Amino acid sequence: MSRPIPTRIYLTEEEMPKNWYNLRADMKNKPDPILHPGTLKPVTASDMEPIFCKELVRQELDDTTRLVPIPEMIQDFYLSYRPAALVRAYYLEKALGTPAEIYYKFEGSNTSGSHKLNSAGPQAFFAKEEGLTSLTTETGAGQWGTAMAMACGFYGLGLTVYMVKVSAEQKPYRKAVMETYGASVISSPSDTTESGKKILQGNPGTGGSLGCAISEAVERAVKTDKCRYVLGSVLSYVLLHQSIIGQEAKAAMDKYGIKPDIIIGCAGGGSNLGGLIAPFMGERLAGKSSARFIAVEPASCPSFTRGRYLYDFGDTAMTTPLIRMQTLGNGFIPSPNHAGGLRYHGMSPILSKLFKDGYLEARAESQTDVLAAATTFMKAEGILPAPESSHAIKAAIDEALACKQSGEKKVILFGLSGTGYFDLAAYMAYNANTLSDQIPTDADLEKGFATVPNIPQNA
Repeated sequence: MSRPIPTRIYLTEEEMPKNWYNLRADMKNKPDPILHPGTLKPVTASDMEPIFCKELVRQELDDTTRLVPIPEMIQDFYLSYRPAALVRAYYLEKALGTPAEIYYKFEGSNTSGSHKLNSAGPQAFFAKEEGLTSLTTETGAGQWGTAMAMACGFYGLGLTVYMVKVSAEQKPYRKAVMETYGASVISSPSDTTESGKKILQGNPGTGGSLGCAISEAVERAVKTDKCRYVLGSVLSYVLLHQSIIGQEAKAAMDKYGIKPDIIIGCAGGGSNLGGLIAPFMGERLAGKSSARFIAVEPASCPSFTRGRYLYDFGDTAMTTPLIRMQTLGNGFIPSPNHAGGLRYHGMSPILSKLFKDGYLEARAESQTDVLAAATTFMKAEGILPAPESSHAIKAAIDEALACKQSGEKKVILFGLSGTGYFDLAAYMAYNANTLSDQIPTDADLEKGFATVPNIPQNA
């Protein structure tokens, strides 16, 4: 078969990005500052350093430096599993009978099975450089916890992972991988922290949430000597590290003169989506592109499509600084769907601001429809996608079918953020027709919104 564009496009080692791209530097309307919950004033480095590594705090508070050099040791770390492939989905295009060109950036070729290692490596590196001896974190479906366990194992750091209880039950093999790398994994909420005990007292049968797990991990970090908390999504420094995804994708497309019309990513906290769209969004903000950007979230946790743009806590116990973002309320606990990495009540402040300003579209999908799209993709392209990534697949298929109906030939790029080989319980339920779609009612959402702090909210 004659193919003018290779099925897989890779960069050479010399073409790999040498800098992370800070999208905030090119945003005329910046995300609102993170606030100290006591003073309601923008947080300072000294406010955040008891929780986070110093270098990560510096990156979080820097919204003016456009290109941030990637330390040479991190460049070397990346080369152990990068560059990741940009794939032309020829067989999916054929299966759909669409005139659209479909591309996906595949991030699942490392042991963690996802894009999360792109930020886990740098975070562990900066912790080691600072002289810390251990870290704590949370994880939903387990991709982030696995990536962090890999990074801490590589740099010789201790790690405690609070894994959302329902995900720990659904995905026991991710827990096994983390423990093999030396991490301690605790189902959350647990009785090992005061915040966990409080959550269990108020809701004894809860399956937990990322907000609960964050509370426990932060508490553990601040009570442990030479220990800090690390986060796999939401915060701006994480999206900075993940810009490696979009930069690689853009460089690969530029090689063949490909310009995407539609760029799609799944959205939970925002790390994968934010990393993928970063350089393309930079062009849109500069007036050099008219590309559309689509965030796809689970209907069971609709932070974009049914959330509110408010200052809220990042965790259930209300111990973090206040972040202005699309939120369902820090007390919102979503139903136990299989896309555990997307079960967070809030969203990246960068993406939330882009959404509010009209640069980013959003849609919510049920897990039944998402896994139907995943099986279509798997049969055509031969990769079993993670339930999280499958949200992007669903939207990409929908857009490709719209092209089929209209006859337009558009270029679609989506993020295949991870593989689903530890998520077979979801596929088993789908195949057995026992998968349920639990979508929150307006009354359910109001309970979450009631937990948002009663403070003055900017317009």
